[in-house]
Amino acid sequence: MGRTPVTVIVCNPAQLDRTWEGLFLVDTDAVDCWVAGEYLRGIGIEPRGKRFYEWADGSEVKFDIATGETKFMGDMVGTTVIFVSDDAEPILGVTALESAGIEVNPRSQRMKRLPAPRLK
Repeated sequence: MGRTPVTVIVCNPAQLDRTWEGLFLVDTDAVDCWVAGEYLRGIGIEPRGKRFYEWADGSEVKFDIATGETKFMGDMVGTTVIFVSDDAEPILGVTALESAGIEVNPRSQRMKRLPAPRLK
């Protein structure tokens, strides 16, 4: 997939006025959202657990995770956020996209809103 950027606002679900905004890379191969730990902690989101993720080469890595609210393309959805290194590029994963009823055309790299999110 090519590079499809989108502006995303991450909100602390307990205090929606505490936010961080960034330009995220849309990655339909990623499940959850990657956000630098410093930004999440800066808006009061602290790790609530750990989860293993698999890299493309099959190796696994364990990351801290929490729940955040993400706003993009006019929608706000609950999202699992992964605490990654402070120099990592933010990534918007497919779970947030599907929750908002957004799909990405693999040829044009354009995002489009579906008439209704799929339940299947």
